[in-house]
This record gives sequence, C-alpha cells and structure tokens, in this order.
Amino acid sequence: MSRDISVDSENPAHDLSIRVRDVDFYYGATHSLKNVSMDIARHQVTAFIGPSGCGKSTLLRCFNRMNDFIPDAKVKKGQIFINGIEIHGKDVDGVELRRHVGMVYQKSNPFPRSIYENVAYGPRILGEKKHSTLDAIVERSLRSSALWDEVKDRLHDSAHGLSGGQQQRLCIARTIAVEPSIILMDEPCSALDPVATAHVEELIHDLGKKFTIVIVTHNMQQALRVSQKTAFFYLGELIEYADTHTLFREPSHPQTKLYLAGKFG
Repeated sequence: MSRDISVDSENPAHDLSIRVRDVDFYYGATHSLKNVSMDIARHQVTAFIGPSGCGKSTLLRCFNRMNDFIPDAKVKKGQIFINGIEIHGKDVDGVELRRHVGMVYQKSNPFPRSIYENVAYGPRILGEKKHSTLDAIVERSLRSSALWDEVKDRLHDSAHGLSGGQQQRLCIARTIAVEPSIILMDEPCSALDPVATAHVEELIHDLGKKFTIVIVTHNMQQALRVSQKTAFFYLGELIEYADTHTLFREPSHPQTKLYLAGKFG
C-alpha cells in the first residue's frame, strides 16, 4: 500500500514541507549532489540559484523523483522527507508523490487539447467525472493562476492559441487543479518576455500563500523579487542557505559573494 504524503494544513507539526538530510546524488559515476541538507518551510517561496551544472535542478527533480526516469541516476546516500514521509521508501508510489508535488517546467507544455481540458485532465485521471465539479475546478484553478478573465470566453479553444506567458500560467493552473501541497518550478520564466515574466512572478508571490514553492532560477533579481529564502549551490554543494534579503545583502560565504558580484557563473 502506498503511503499517504498529504499534509493537514492546520497541523503545526507540519511546518516543514521538505527536509533534506545528507543527500549524495549520482548520474552514473558523476557525483552531482554532495552531502546536501536543508529544511524548506511550508507556504513560502524558496529559490535555488547557482551557475549551470551546480546541482540545483537535480535537487529539484529529486523532490518529485523525476530523476527515477534517468538511467543510472540515483540518491546513493541520505534521505528526503516530504510532509514527514521519506519519499524513497518502498511503500511510496512515485505517481502518488507527483500528485502532491507538482512541477512547472522551463518551457510551457500545454496538451494539444482545449484550455478547459488541459485543466480538467488531472482531476479526470483521479476519477472525477461530475461535470459541475470539473467546471468548478477549472474556474478555481484558472482564477488562482490569474488567467480566468483572459480565457473564460474561449475555454474550448485550443490551448496552443494562447501566448507564451498565458500557456505558462495555464500549466500552473493544470498543476494546481489536483491540489498539490508543493509546486516545483524549473526556470519557469526563462522563455518569457518581461511583461509575461512579471505576470508569472506576481502569480508566484500570490501562490506562495497557499502552496510551498521551490523555484530554480538563473535570474538573481527574480530570486530577490519572489522568494523568502534562497539557497546558493556550487559544484554540487549547498554553499549558503538563508533569508533571501540577508543572503543578497550580507552573504556569509566568499563563494556566494563572488557569484552575486558576477565574478563567475
């Protein structure tokens, strides 16, 4: 039987959404994460920053076990807990885990279906058949992703007719339609123009009040704008992890200071 990793949002014992303890991760013989430990609190936005290849996206994909699909990729040491459950336990189902830990990717990837069907897809897979319930889920999710007013009159048009920024917000709506507790975002604005980026950043700020959000970004100003805590990674190691404004204004590690000053990366 699969463990239930859902969280009781009223239970103060679940103030931590994610706990990482002494994690070593390998792609084959490549040691990609080295003894990483961190705690991520519930209902806040946490940013991962660092140069390409530093391990930030690898750790993000560990949280919903997307790395399971990569040959020879493995957590060889350490543990990751989501809502108090060790996610690599034999009784944890990866599909069920990904219901509670949603993912928004760098490139928007709406299904070749209508706007409505993109959002309703997850609840349908989970067994919801009642049209009135699906209608309510679609509207609630599109409102939560700040898209409802823009698409309410064309819900049955193809999602591919939306702009790039709208498609990314649709993907966020599709993610939250199944009511995850955690949303992972891997460079969600890197393919967007400044106006669309501003819309998504505002949305991240709003969603952080309801969900635990972890965002990987190369844009340090974006991390400063949207997150409450920031983690800096370098060569597979977690170098520094602190309140965002503290890390940017008074970094405690020399490597962090150099990165924030643009000396490398």
